[in-house]
Amino acid sequence: MAQIKLLGISGALRKESTNTMLLHEAARLMDGAELTLGDLNFPLYDADLEAAEGVPEAVKKLAAQIGDADAVIISTPEYNRGITGVLKNALDWVSRVEGNPWNGKPVALMSAAAGRAGGDRGQLMLHACMTPFNPMIVHGAEIAVAASFNEFDDAGRLKGELYVENLSALMDALRAAV
Repeated sequence: MAQIKLLGISGALRKESTNTMLLHEAARLMDGAELTLGDLNFPLYDADLEAAEGVPEAVKKLAAQIGDADAVIISTPEYNRGITGVLKNALDWVSRVEGNPWNGKPVALMSAAAGRAGGDRGQLMLHACMTPFNPMIVHGAEIAVAASFNEFDDAGRLKGELYVENLSALMDALRAAV
């Protein structure tokens, strides 16, 4: 099989984000996948801004990356029992691009958070936010890395055997969906 083009979207902008680390781990476990990380550093969605200036080039780039990818992985932290504002803002902006790059796209959802639930409520909200776009959400082992700041080694690899096993299973399911 040809190399899979995988787009990773992290709901966190932090340089040392465990969600970004989780995306890298997912790509590593999906042997042979080429990972590109999407940039979500967009202005806040504003219909007046869109009317005056159009959709920002950075948003168009992300939409094109979604469309060009064979599959997308999204990892979100959980802020106040939901997804981050930066991730919701990106979803809102991409919805303004002509066409729907998400339609039928294989997508795997995951989360990493400081709390003991690992971001599972944020992941549930992310699923709900994705529904209008009609992606092919790949179901499998739920990946919600709890106390995530303790779950990665110095090389950025997941330490927990069960997390690695489940993430591998989810990436196998994503590969099968492609």
